[in-house]
Formats: sequence, C-alpha cells, structure tokens
Amino acid sequence: MRIAVIEDDRDLARFLELELTHEGHLVLMSYNGEDGLQSVTDEIDLVLLDVMLPGMSGFSVLKAIRRRSSVPVVLLTARDRVEDKVEGLDLGADDYLTKPFSIEELAARIRSVARRNQGTVQDVLESGDLRLDRLEHSVTRHGRPISLTKREFDLLEYLLANAGYPKSREAILERVWGYDFYGTTNVVDVYIRQLRAKVDEPFDVALLHTVRGVGYVLKPPTAVRKLPIRLRL
Repeated sequence: MRIAVIEDDRDLARFLELELTHEGHLVLMSYNGEDGLQSVTDEIDLVLLDVMLPGMSGFSVLKAIRRRSSVPVVLLTARDRVEDKVEGLDLGADDYLTKPFSIEELAARIRSVARRNQGTVQDVLESGDLRLDRLEHSVTRHGRPISLTKREFDLLEYLLANAGYPKSREAILERVWGYDFYGTTNVVDVYIRQLRAKVDEPFDVALLHTVRGVGYVLKPPTAVRKLPIRLRL
C-alpha cells in the first residue's frame, strides 16, 4: 500500500517510516498539516494522521481531505478523551489510535481499515494491453507475462497510476526510491531503459516516453506511435 504519514514528531515519524517500509508499504512522509494535505493525492491508499500538528491541526487536515477524497484515514494522537475520539470519527476518520501504541497494533489497524475499504483501492492498473496486478505483483502485456524486479515494478506502477501525466525525475525518485535516497536522478534513466527493454521493445507500440525538460510519461496506446520495425538479416 501507498501510505501518507503526517506526523510532526520526527523520531516517531522515522520509526513509522522504517517499520511500514519493512512491512512492504511505500511511505510518503510529511511533518506538518499543510505539506501533509498536499501529499494526499489520488495515488495514496491510506493516511496516518497525527491530530496535534503545528499550524494546521490534524482535524483541519481531515476536514480538507474529506472534502475531496474518501481515502482511509487513521488518526494518531496522545489525546485519549472520548470527546476527541468522537470528534475525529464524526469528521470522517476510519479509525483512531492512541499513543503510545505498538507497531503490531498499528499494522493490525491498517489491515482492518484496508479490508473495510477494499473497494477504494484499485488492485489492477491497465493501459491498453498492459496490465499490472498489485495483489499478485504481476505484469502482463498482450497476455504475455513480464518479469520485473521490485524496483522496476514500483516504477511501472507509479507511471501507470499516472498514465498520461508526465512525472519529473525528482518526483519519481521521491515516490519510488523514497526521501532517504542519496543518489542522483540518473538512476531513474537507468531503470527506464530497463523497463523499456521489457515492456516496450518486444511489442509494436511504445508506451514509455521521454518528455524533454520534464521527465517521463506512460502514454495510453491511442496516443503513442508504433515502434520502428527491426529487420533481421
């Protein structure tokens, strides 16, 4: 799952990032309400939201999220008053977890919320004859299985979820490699070449495209050109 964590306690935020990443989730971190609200895009599957944030409070962030999205939200807070829990749930939170909590309990709450909201998460992404199944962690094109590494899969998933919308190398690095990656954006170019060799070159139509001065985009088949025919002598 792609989880947005909005938590101003840096130590707790780092702990959550490490543990959730270890569980196999893709984690996007924010440390205040304003940045956190911006991080909650259509690509996010679940939000972990601290109530007591500096500036824009967690409840205010939750209100803003609910005006535009039904993404599952789990509130995290040191407040244990019944009134606070009722307010959070009435504002649209899916669950409410009081600090301190164990990572096992948090993981169980995430699984529970995910089960209740299965209809809101798109398990299969498709563009033309390209199909990516998040649950089975599989990719096919024109019915043919394509073997990808985990990083290649994550990169293709990100581009496919944003088909038709160019993404910069920096945005790809943050979403696929994470904020802790200290390499250069050249690594994106390397992985795009690897993806093209597997997803595009064996087929007639190219889906992965370079946008000059921006980055990369996966274009739906109706908007792409055919690959040049290679003659074999």
